[in-house]
Amino acid sequence: MLKLVICGRPITKKNSSRIVTCGGYPRLLPSKAYVHYQKDSLRQITGRDRVKIDQPINLKVLYYMPTRHRVDLVNLLEATCDILVDAGVLADDNSKIVVSHDGSRVLYDKENPRAEIYIENIKEGCSDITM
Repeated sequence: MLKLVICGRPITKKNSSRIVTCGGYPRLLPSKAYVHYQKDSLRQITGRDRVKIDQPINLKVLYYMPTRHRVDLVNLLEATCDILVDAGVLADDNSKIVVSHDGSRVLYDKENPRAEIYIENIKEGCSDITM
């Protein structure tokens, strides 16, 4: 099992998107808050030698939020999967690689917001993922 921790308040990709014009065509971009969170997350994850995971896994993520406000777990998972692909941890986030998100949930921690990521190989007969 591989465990990664991304410190800081988890941000979804879909809230407060921006529309910008590029070359005369409108483009939809993520919010500035998400872009900042993505850059900070990539900084925390990258820098280690790792092989891109391309085998079936269960991606369990525990999101510790600083408030008890409602948040969409699916949107948080989508943002985390995209960050893991950008960081080179996952080869892709399609359903043949990220087979399940069993055990993922949103919790409360006012003092230490973070995302704890657990990547577990689910194919029988394969060794655990270590990096």
